[in-house]
Amino acid sequence: MTNAPITPRHATAAIVGAGDFIGAAIARKFAAEGYKVYLGRRRGELLAPLVAEIEAAGGRAVACTLDARDEDQVTAFFAQMEADAPLELCVFNVGANVQFSLLDTTARVFRKVWEMAAFSGFLTAREATRHMLPRGHGSLFFTGATSSIRGKEGFAAFSSAKFALRAVAQSAARELGPKGLHVAHLIIDAGVDTAWVRERIRARGGEAALANLQPDDLMRPESVAEAYWALHQQARDGWTFEMDLRPYNQQHGG
Repeated sequence: MTNAPITPRHATAAIVGAGDFIGAAIARKFAAEGYKVYLGRRRGELLAPLVAEIEAAGGRAVACTLDARDEDQVTAFFAQMEADAPLELCVFNVGANVQFSLLDTTARVFRKVWEMAAFSGFLTAREATRHMLPRGHGSLFFTGATSSIRGKEGFAAFSSAKFALRAVAQSAARELGPKGLHVAHLIIDAGVDTAWVRERIRARGGEAALANLQPDDLMRPESVAEAYWALHQQARDGWTFEMDLRPYNQQHGG
């Protein structure tokens, strides 16, 4: 076992849940820093533009079709990476944000959200750990949300799954930190500037609500990526487990 980190040019970084916004921003950042990024999402063909963008900028990226709820697929995803180059970073970024009243939340919806946001996080963490732990170093990061720490009307399924994911991260940190793996949970306590969030703002308040948005009211996906990079760079005598991100004008803590 060695505690010496591997240089980015000789290591891989996994983004499980490499969507169009936060996941894509994380991929761009770590590719720009030299890592070969492996990108996993259920519809892997949608990753082609991101891979092309990263490669055009001089980076390296591999697109993979991955259902993170499927144990065999997750195992194969990490085995493929490790056969290429040592895994040094894994970010679990699967979303699963849905809103239903309690009475309208079917058993199927509740179970599916739990599988996406919690069970798949466990599978990702377990398989990433299998490869990083023997080397005694590496980063395992989880993307959380406001719903990771408090429930809200209409979010029983999502909040319960995010609560569970946070518990997976806490347990992993206590088990793996003393063995050299940096485990962190990032709470994004804000609206992220995505097409989906802007559409929700429009649905609630119309075009006027969108027009009244002030600079930095919404968090840029690139800011999340920078936070993960900062976590990855921390010396192990000062590791952060939980980081809370929100825009400058929402520093109310609640």
